[in-house]
Amino acid sequence: MTDRRRFLLGGAAVLAGIAGTLAACGADDTVGIVTGGTFRSRYRHAATGWTIARPAGHAHDRLPVLVALHARGGDHGAVFTNLRLDRVLADVVGSGTAPFAIASVDGGDHEYWHPRRGTDPAGMVVHEFLPLLARHDLDTRRVAFIGWSMGGYGALYLATVLGRGRVAALVAESPAMWHRAGQRVEGSFDDDADFDRHAVLPRASRLDGIPARISCGDRDGFRYVVTDLRARIRPRPAGGIEPGGHDDAYWRSQLPADLRFAGRHLARP
Repeated sequence: MTDRRRFLLGGAAVLAGIAGTLAACGADDTVGIVTGGTFRSRYRHAATGWTIARPAGHAHDRLPVLVALHARGGDHGAVFTNLRLDRVLADVVGSGTAPFAIASVDGGDHEYWHPRRGTDPAGMVVHEFLPLLARHDLDTRRVAFIGWSMGGYGALYLATVLGRGRVAALVAESPAMWHRAGQRVEGSFDDDADFDRHAVLPRASRLDGIPARISCGDRDGFRYVVTDLRARIRPRPAGGIEPGGHDDAYWRSQLPADLRFAGRHLARP
């Protein structure tokens, strides 16, 4: 069965098994409201935390959603505590970007956001997390993805699976990718065959037509493969090779442009 069929068939069968627990995590009249909870994922076989941030004044609106995929070693909360996505969201919406929500979810320390032995975090996103977001009054008919490092790869991979009909925009910062299986870091793929099945470069044409912003720091070891990826996609992605390394400081420097890009395309019908 192809990757696309694996993801698009049978998602409704797991909806009844999600036990999402909503809990208010924090609110600020200027930043917005952040809520979250946990469900037991049948795809990851693990308790899976999640967070939703909405801009101030839009707590009850049916907003489009940007799904945020964390880096290796992170979790759903790290994109807010380390990158302060909720505050950047407030800033860009306050300066005129159409409002949208940001939702993050646990993808495991090094599960790398693709189907593999014993876990399937990508299947969790498609068949469990997106339906959960819809039940929380977010518009998931077309979504955007953003990710950093491991999550940048995940954003690219999920976009190749869901395609133009479902993905409104894609933002990948410093995506953790390699040209060949032998270059991969330990834990990123089960084996060479797993790498070959799920590598993004050979399937880059599946990203054609999806509005994309793909960037990497000029001191980042991934800059060469990112340059290659950018050259394979049509139209050419926004972003580029920018001053910086593979770290939160660089990713924070890109966030305003990243969120404005995602918001602009989420607002389009």
